[in-house]
Amino acid sequence: KLPDLAGSDVFQAKAYINSLQKLRYQTLKTMAQVIPTLDALGIPTIAFQQQAKLILIRQAERLVGLLEFSAAAASQISNDSAVDPNDTNLVVAHSEIQNRHARELEQLSEIIEALKLVGVKTDVYQAIVVKQRGVLSIDIFKGRVFQNIIRDYWGGVKGSLQENGPNVALKAIVILLIFLGARWLSALARRATKAAVQRSSSGLSQLHKNVLISISSGVVMAVGILLILGQLGISLGPMLAGLGIAGFIVGFALQDSLANFAAGGMILLYKPFDVDDFVQVAGQEGLVKKMSLVSTTINTFDNQTLIIPNNKIWGDVIKNVTAQRVRRVDLEFGVSYSSDIEQVERILAEVVKEHPKVLPEPEPNIRVQSLGDSSVNFIARPWAAREDVWNVRWDLIRAVKLRFDQEGIEIPFPQRDIHLSYSEPSIQQELRETPGPHQGRE
Repeated sequence: KLPDLAGSDVFQAKAYINSLQKLRYQTLKTMAQVIPTLDALGIPTIAFQQQAKLILIRQAERLVGLLEFSAAAASQISNDSAVDPNDTNLVVAHSEIQNRHARELEQLSEIIEALKLVGVKTDVYQAIVVKQRGVLSIDIFKGRVFQNIIRDYWGGVKGSLQENGPNVALKAIVILLIFLGARWLSALARRATKAAVQRSSSGLSQLHKNVLISISSGVVMAVGILLILGQLGISLGPMLAGLGIAGFIVGFALQDSLANFAAGGMILLYKPFDVDDFVQVAGQEGLVKKMSLVSTTINTFDNQTLIIPNNKIWGDVIKNVTAQRVRRVDLEFGVSYSSDIEQVERILAEVVKEHPKVLPEPEPNIRVQSLGDSSVNFIARPWAAREDVWNVRWDLIRAVKLRFDQEGIEIPFPQRDIHLSYSEPSIQQELRETPGPHQGRE
């Protein structure tokens, strides 16, 4: 008996048993192979053939039972190993059962070949071999093997539905209700948060409001997904631990994306701009239309949409042109040196003062800026509300040009005078040395 043995004796005994079993199945196969030879010699084989069929079918059924037992045992040990992967006894037991399963498959394959020789249909046994191996091969298309496999699977599905159908249906209904409820609550949270931030007097920027609305909706939906996972029987503890490890690995692969998240958080914290602000960031300029933790969407004045990663925005200079309610309009005009400086200053002051959208405070600044190569340069710096800056600029430039024309003040432009001087003898000498139309020809 194997329990009474120890050390190398155990392995010798197992090897001896395996050899005997292999010899046994070879003998059965040889017995089946002898039948056609006996028929050819005219020796009656009906009784022998019936006896061989009975023995082979009995052995095939025995091996089928052993295979199912080995497969169930291997599955159970695999589950136990997942709980305690460091248990060496489980590892050894799993290896032994897998080896036994492989030997039983080989023995059943030999019995199938012997059954074919005695005229027994082997489609069912071949289907069992294909299923137990778990590997697709050409054997699946032999005879009715494929049909038997499909029939067995369908029988298993029907049995499972009959046994667990009501529970599965109830669980599916619960999951559907949780999903629909999470979507409804998510939309409700979104509307409630939107109404709350719009009524709030806390001075939140539009960007902050949009982010809070999105987060409130996403949190409710995330809770719904966790509840669905619980209904599916997925343990959240190991899953969250796995997600933590996966997040650590993914963090290295997505450093740029994580930098965008961090930059988005800094932008939301320090609020350098808001929706509909005109900004110059990352070498681009336009109106801010939308922002997430990853990127910011900007529309240019020629209606192009730019999506800029937040990391590029936060890592560069941010110029918010519309951050202040009052802005200065910088204008510069050049007049000729013959113009009356006091007259020009008076005209600029009158034009600026007459414009209805120029603010009286701060007071406009009108000065002689510089003496250029061909002009005396004046600056006019009035102030206007931020929404009127461009209209004020364009109106003042037009009005100043019209007044200069009325007052006869010249606006110079760059020009050059070219003077040519030459001596008469040199020209005559050059003409004499230049060949005529008929000179130099043969």
